[in-house]
Amino acid sequence: MKIALCGKGGSGKSTVVALLAEEFRRRGWSVLVVDSDESNSGLHRLLGFDRPPRPLLDLVGGKKNVRRGLKSGSSEGEGGPELSVLARPQLRLSDLPPEHVAARDRTRLVTVGKIHQALEGCACPMGLVSREFLKKIQTQEGEVVVVDFEAGLEHFGRGIETSLDAVIVVVEPSFESLEMAGKVRELTEGAGAKFLGAVVNKVESPGLASQVSKELEARGVSLLGVIHHHAEIAAAGLTGGPVPWESARQEAAGIVDAVLAGR
Repeated sequence: MKIALCGKGGSGKSTVVALLAEEFRRRGWSVLVVDSDESNSGLHRLLGFDRPPRPLLDLVGGKKNVRRGLKSGSSEGEGGPELSVLARPQLRLSDLPPEHVAARDRTRLVTVGKIHQALEGCACPMGLVSREFLKKIQTQEGEVVVVDFEAGLEHFGRGIETSLDAVIVVVEPSFESLEMAGKVRELTEGAGAKFLGAVVNKVESPGLASQVSKELEARGVSLLGVIHHHAEIAAAGLTGGPVPWESARQEAAGIVDAVLAGR
């Protein structure tokens, strides 16, 4: 099963990714988290890793060579033998060189690539690598891929969602976030992919949760679950520490139940 989370910048998308990944792991699933957000550099810390793995972008010789490498399917030339990895028709996690995978228990993390300096150019090469990797990575029973998309809607223009089993939008209590949720539903369904619904994050009261739920319903978006504001999670985000799973475990469990029921 391959699911992706998207949403407005600042909605807490990466935190929700980490919470759901941990809940799947606790249930005995093998979890692969794919960091497809080129600007957010902290997902590995939220998952409890000291450092991120080497980016998948390096497997195709970096940004300058990515289009040529993926289009040609070459197994030689610039980038060396590793270039052939993403050119294969199907991929298993074991096909990747170990330096490109961070591992902890049944949780694995790969990262597509990051913007590290000014004037690097657009993020299109990273989008191409994301699409190819997600299209080719194979899962078996008891395995789940959880993708942390970049903020916004640009990835829908690359057709990445068509390589997934389901898309979830993370919503914070704001008009802009609600509007984006409706747009995500439209774009996902318009591409022929499955839209599961919304996770509302950073909710501070039951009344606010109810109001957001009504606003989502008006936009044709079903509610998968709510993550309330937790001081422990906010503090961890401030210090760059791992997500304190227990703080929102019951809420994450309810969302995973809804995901499994709707897949």
